[in-house]
Amino acid sequence: MVKVLHISGARSWGGSEQQLLYLMNELPKVEVNQKLLCYEGTPLHAETQGKSEDVMAIPYVKPTSKTYRKKLREIVNQNQIDIIHLHTNDAATGYVLTDLFYKINTSTVLARKSVRAKHSFLSKLKYNYKNIHAIICVSKYVEDHFSRILNQKNKKKTTVIHDSVKQDDQFEKASFNIRQKYQLSEDVFLIGNIANHTRAKDHPLLLKTLNELVHVRKIRNIKLIQIGQFSSLTEKLKVLVKEYKLEDYIIYTDFVRNASSFMNQFDVFLMTSSREGGPSSVIEAFSKKVPVVSTRVGVIDEAIEDGINGFSVPVGDYKELAEKLIILKENKELREQFRKKSYERFISDFTAEKLGKETYRVYNSLMNDQAQSNYLNS
Repeated sequence: MVKVLHISGARSWGGSEQQLLYLMNELPKVEVNQKLLCYEGTPLHAETQGKSEDVMAIPYVKPTSKTYRKKLREIVNQNQIDIIHLHTNDAATGYVLTDLFYKINTSTVLARKSVRAKHSFLSKLKYNYKNIHAIICVSKYVEDHFSRILNQKNKKKTTVIHDSVKQDDQFEKASFNIRQKYQLSEDVFLIGNIANHTRAKDHPLLLKTLNELVHVRKIRNIKLIQIGQFSSLTEKLKVLVKEYKLEDYIIYTDFVRNASSFMNQFDVFLMTSSREGGPSSVIEAFSKKVPVVSTRVGVIDEAIEDGINGFSVPVGDYKELAEKLIILKENKELREQFRKKSYERFISDFTAEKLGKETYRVYNSLMNDQAQSNYLNS
């Protein structure tokens, strides 16, 4: 049985953390023995409480510290880890430094889920480290962008495994009914967006799109509910809401636990990201049969056939986003087509079961390579 150590340095909750839990739920089905190293008191630690005895949560220390390196070496040695799976950038930093100091001698997988505008010189050295043996990219889009900073040897280590959602999940019920809580009548077209307040999610574009709908196209019986963790950007967004006079057309909820449970209450799911690896929220919308309108980032070109199972538009094009939303608002039959076709796409390409099996194939390939190497060196 393969022994895998997942490492995450995440201190907030997002799609990547949900994907890690989906993966950890699936891997025991293919006889993977796994452990998780994370930080105490984080949302990820909280979500794993009571689910497994193999979660090792440590107080926060910088992954560049001697304390971190000693702890990681100790965990790997005591548990006879075969494969380390790195799920965050700082986890990669901690691993590379630990391996340089101690030569921990494991096969190592890096998960790459995002696209960055810039990479430092040190980051390029880290991602081209010789003892990163496989790189799993969440989409072809991410693979293409990430490969630009990789040397020829490490480019050959990349593979694409998409984000996923449980097919047979008994979805947790939403904690409230949106229309009841906010006193929205059934004829109000409810646009949903789930995205933390980060620059990559391009929330100003979300507001430009809403302004185009309300004040330019004169569509008034709509409401946008925006679910996502507030940040230092939030106050600027609220100022924009006032400038656009959109107070009556948008609801900000801040962080809501199990945000995807609200999706089936949306008439349409809207994503306006400028840089994105997934986004996994689009796949969640597919799984809940919610029509999608999205900017063309991340996995979108692989997931949406424009006009067939959803709409995709160029990054930054708020006028086109508004136009596609109006088409869906006025065409119930097209909404039904998108629901049906997207769910079929989800079943064929984006289930958690497929995520587990494809990840295991990467692990198995590394184990075979290691066995061959050991045989040749014996």
